[in-house]
Amino acid sequence: MTELDRGSALAAGDAPRPGEVWLVGAGPGDPSLLTLRAAEALRRADLVLHDALPGRGVLRLANPLATLVPAGKRKGAAPLSQAKINARLVAGARAGQRVVRLKGGDPFLFARGGEEAAALTAAGIPWRVVPGVSAGLAAPAAAGIPLTQRGIASAVTFVTGHDEAGNLPDSVDWAALGRGGGTVVAFMALSRLDEIALRLLAAGRAPETPVAIVAQASLPGQCTLRTTLGRCSLATRAAGLPTPALVVVGEVAGLAATLLPGLEDVAGSEAALQAGKRA
Repeated sequence: MTELDRGSALAAGDAPRPGEVWLVGAGPGDPSLLTLRAAEALRRADLVLHDALPGRGVLRLANPLATLVPAGKRKGAAPLSQAKINARLVAGARAGQRVVRLKGGDPFLFARGGEEAAALTAAGIPWRVVPGVSAGLAAPAAAGIPLTQRGIASAVTFVTGHDEAGNLPDSVDWAALGRGGGTVVAFMALSRLDEIALRLLAAGRAPETPVAIVAQASLPGQCTLRTTLGRCSLATRAAGLPTPALVVVGEVAGLAATLLPGLEDVAGSEAALQAGKRA
């Protein structure tokens, strides 16, 4: 079937209306990376259900009279199940509240925004989406890593490092990613980095392939561990990187120091991080 849809999930107005839910992307964490529409939605909201990733700086932009409800998930643990989040969104809208579902990064990229949109549609609740700056783009950029570079990488694959049960997703064709030469960007992958590295190596990626792990991108504690596919598992454990962190695999991960002289001192390499731990 062929269909032309002239509608849009983007709102025509500047803020949620009573009885409406907005799925809002908070970006990677720095409040200045919010879109203008996202900031206005927070200022006008009556109820904000927020993930763990949007920090206090972002939440300070919310209406001081709004009810803030933590609804984040970390390694499978969550104060609210997804079903309860969906129910709270529906209940808030039916009570006539202006509801914002604040999600780290972009609502529709590894953020379960599609599931929430489906639940709202099934309940007859009007909803809109405010796109956010995904960590998949923001973290490499903050570390000076171009995901594509002419003559080096002309393709990027975004993957998640674990499924709902916390296991490495079987739905990802790791063998194809290992055979390919493009950039792989893995979300929520630190706990499964051993398995990811082994799968990519088994499929043909060279042990010397550059890897960068960007932790707390755009936040004051940002740091970047630059290593290789063959060493990344041990190096990451030794460095004790904070979370959230994003993994970049591919030749572009080794370009940062070349493109931005002095980045080594700012972002940290494997050697620099190890020296800091010994000090």
